Amino acid sequence: MAAVTASRPRASKAESFVDNKRKEDIRSANINAGRAVADAVRTSLGPKGMDKMISTASGEVIITNDGATILNKMDVLQPAAKMMVELSKSQDSAAGDGTTTVVVLAGALLRVCQTLLGSGIHPTVISDALHKSCAKSVDILTAMAVPVELTDRDSLVKSASTSLNSKVVSQYSTLLAPLAVDAVLSVIDPEKPEIVDLRDIKIVKKLGGTVDDTHTVNGLVFDKKVSHAAGGPTRMENAKIAVIQFQISPPKTDIEQSIVVSDYTQMDRILKEERNYILGMIKKIKATGCNVLLIQKSILRDAVTDLSLHYLAKAKIMVIKDVERDEIEFVTKTLNCLPIANIEHFRAEKLGFADLVEEASLGDGKILKITGIKDMGRTTSVLVRGSNQLVLDEAERSLHDALCVVRCLVSKRFLIAGGGAPEIELSRQLGAWAKVLHGMEGYCVKSFAEALEVIPYTLAENAGLNPIAIVTELRNKHAQGEINSGINVRKGQITNILEENVVQPLLVSTSAITLATECVRMILKIDDIVTVR
Repeated sequence: MAAVTASRPRASKAESFVDNKRKEDIRSANINAGRAVADAVRTSLGPKGMDKMISTASGEVIITNDGATILNKMDVLQPAAKMMVELSKSQDSAAGDGTTTVVVLAGALLRVCQTLLGSGIHPTVISDALHKSCAKSVDILTAMAVPVELTDRDSLVKSASTSLNSKVVSQYSTLLAPLAVDAVLSVIDPEKPEIVDLRDIKIVKKLGGTVDDTHTVNGLVFDKKVSHAAGGPTRMENAKIAVIQFQISPPKTDIEQSIVVSDYTQMDRILKEERNYILGMIKKIKATGCNVLLIQKSILRDAVTDLSLHYLAKAKIMVIKDVERDEIEFVTKTLNCLPIANIEHFRAEKLGFADLVEEASLGDGKILKITGIKDMGRTTSVLVRGSNQLVLDEAERSLHDALCVVRCLVSKRFLIAGGGAPEIELSRQLGAWAKVLHGMEGYCVKSFAEALEVIPYTLAENAGLNPIAIVTELRNKHAQGEINSGINVRKGQITNILEENVVQPLLVSTSAITLATECVRMILKIDDIVTVR
């Protein structure tokens, strides 16, 4: 009996093992979910990538191969998969292009992490090695990059057209690329040359025509008609423009109440008062010499009534109503005027001046153009045309990507070769660096280097080439010191990609690698999912 009691405490000491099965299962589930998302967009990488047709719950159909758009519209439930969607969003806001690349890269990294975890390496060790490899990769890319000046318009156009080559509207890249470059260069503020605010470039979509009819407008464009009620003017030269945020209509009571009118004389009095009230406002507007009114959309009451439109037409004042609230800032910046919130503040110095405001017919609708603006702010408008709504939306998204690429070059003025060249070079140099490192770290870095080959491999696969033969030849070329050799998808062989004008901003590549690594490290560190009700 004594022997039994003595052996008990020893047994409890021996039972100090920890059950890691659950943690491994959760990590594995997270990695598989992330990889599934990456595989979904993998086929749309590169100039020969396929497009996705997305059908939303409301019955809307979108055709695109922009990674960020595809993932945004996906209804993802698994938390780790949601991180991949957020990853493509952050790449979209940081660089604007490379949204598919970043997800494919993260998927490849997750795949090698799964193999390393299976070999029994601790997640923290893998995570630290990823961090070191990422920092080293950014250094290697920066060393490869070619500096570019903003005066070198050709290089900017080349990088914008590389971005457009993988889009549905790639055949129009010769038109859209220079257009994007000119638009960005025109809004750069000389005092802050590093910063480009893309909100200063307004893209107006108008159905009809083809993408070839897309052009920039030196002035303002509204997808609206001039108010034709009561026969007001539809064209105005030497325009004095006011942007107003108040309503030209009879005032309403603050609380909901009804006025009971018992006889006609009182009714006449009410109508007379309304008329005098509106006339008083219009006289004040006319006194400043204003002849074009842009009226902000109102939710409280009608911005204009039939009566006020009649009097405005008599006063020969052109009216454009329902200007969206979020457009007001852009409009006032372009016209170099101030928005007027109250009739009492209506003064001549708050007006903007333009040579011509006119309504133009375009396709089956009409647009309003304001040109020849005096002291115009640093903004520009692009009128995008397209034969159907799907093409129009995709043209807008592609143009946005091209604008983002030029913005990247303005903020970080370095170009790098495209076509899988930087990834293979990284893979080669990191592989060599891994041999110098000791222990587990070297092993993890070597796996990181292998994962980077997914980009050229996928490019070749999507173009219908033999991926293994192409990537092997590419590796061979880089080993011989040809660091700008990449996959020429059109010829289906390896050529010097810089000479083929396939270039991209350095920022796109560096941000793709850092963001993908960060996301993968975060997924690796998760070992349990706790649901809170």
